[in-house]
Amino acid sequence: MLDVVIEARKASLAPRMDVRRILPFRLRRMVGPFIFMDHAGLVDLQPQLVTSMDVLPHPHVGLSTVSYLFVGQVTHRDTLGVEQVIRSGEVNWMTAGSGIAHSERFEEPAALAGGTMEMIQTWVALPEKMRRSRLPLIIINLSSYLSLQIPGCGCD
Repeated sequence: MLDVVIEARKASLAPRMDVRRILPFRLRRMVGPFIFMDHAGLVDLQPQLVTSMDVLPHPHVGLSTVSYLFVGQVTHRDTLGVEQVIRSGEVNWMTAGSGIAHSERFEEPAALAGGTMEMIQTWVALPEKMRRSRLPLIIINLSSYLSLQIPGCGCD
């Protein structure tokens, strides 16, 4: 049963990186295991301004972040020494467990197709037994195994 409708609100992550945040919300801190839900984009910047969207190093503990990049390219770096480029159509699944700091940087303006970027990110609370774990970063390219077919949509 629907008991509250949450309107997205603006949250700034960097000088030119605003997101529409759904969670947390003052009347609803979490929905199931979901702690944060953000939608960034469509961001359309001139190439020389793209790095001003960088989200500088910040910590996470006891959760996983799951990001899906619709359009663009972002570089993930963390305190475990992982450096990974995430491209359009890929999922970045980072499990913080006992703690990690990471950054998300937009280092290749040309890869953003004229400066365009769009992504969603959610933070998922880990079960108590996993909160002290050291699990790996997972990058998933959905286009390699996912095919969505909607009858009658004309989008084959």
